[in-house]
Amino acid sequence: MKILVLMHKDLVPPEDIQEKDFNKDEVPWITEYDVIKALRELGHSVFPCGVISDLKVIKNAIDEFKPTLIFNLLEEFDGEVLFDQNVVSYLELLRVPYTGCNPRGLMLARDKALTKKILLFHRLKTPQFQVFPKNKKTRKLKHLEYPLIVKCLTEEASLAIAKASIVYNEEKLRERVQYINQKIGVDAIVEEFIEGREFYVGVMGNYQIKTLPIWELKFEKVEKPEKELYSNRAKWNNKYRDRKGIKTEHAELDTETVKRIQHICKKAYKHLNLNGYARVDLRMNSNGDIYIIEVNPNPNIAREDEFASSAAHREIQYTKLITQILKLAKSWAKKV
Repeated sequence: MKILVLMHKDLVPPEDIQEKDFNKDEVPWITEYDVIKALRELGHSVFPCGVISDLKVIKNAIDEFKPTLIFNLLEEFDGEVLFDQNVVSYLELLRVPYTGCNPRGLMLARDKALTKKILLFHRLKTPQFQVFPKNKKTRKLKHLEYPLIVKCLTEEASLAIAKASIVYNEEKLRERVQYINQKIGVDAIVEEFIEGREFYVGVMGNYQIKTLPIWELKFEKVEKPEKELYSNRAKWNNKYRDRKGIKTEHAELDTETVKRIQHICKKAYKHLNLNGYARVDLRMNSNGDIYIIEVNPNPNIAREDEFASSAAHREIQYTKLITQILKLAKSWAKKV
């Protein structure tokens, strides 16, 4: 096929660069590189298209390259995370098939508060929460139980997530909300922090949904791993990861718990109108209660990231995973 790979302009990998020429932990475009490489290994004709804030770039690339479909790796447009749903809507207006989630699913899942309201309506456990908008006077805290975690309402990739995000009193809570509102410049969401084990579950499908093996976040060199979180440093700082023994691996769980988690993830995927592929983040407390923390449409699919690693555990190698994503894009386009 002829495949146009859509990505942020700053994340277009250098042409013809080889893996021996760079450190995968130090380049920001590793996902884009892995996807492009896999597509070419599969024999497809690939055209990388970098975009920032001009839809004409996309339209011109489509007119010139005439792709069979678009592999969508774009996570923002004009600096706005929520605008990615508008780009996908534009692709639908152009009648060009694309990988990943549809506009409605992106709209519902990108807003953490809206996601939680839908999950709670369908009786799926998620931490109680409160939103603190950036341009309004800080309201009184609802009846939430400490510890609490303060996050950006719509941003992803653990932006502004740090040890200080977990707060134990009102003074620290307001400090962190102010940091999110003023320093980061976005709305904040405050939710009850669930102490326990953290899991990631890849979900794939349009109408028939399947889950990938459950992946678990581990802190092997700390006294109380249940109190830790996947902060920005925990994800990207190798020295910090080594010091705390941070890794992700296949979760060792009993059959009943696996089935419960799979059922929860499929229901969340369905109720949020997702398709293509997504990742559900969950935590399980000491009582065995399972809470959905976030649902991420179009998650990171770098070769060594949790989603692809989980697929590989089921002997779905990377090129096969990419092929499955392409097939889902084609089948969705036929039914829309």
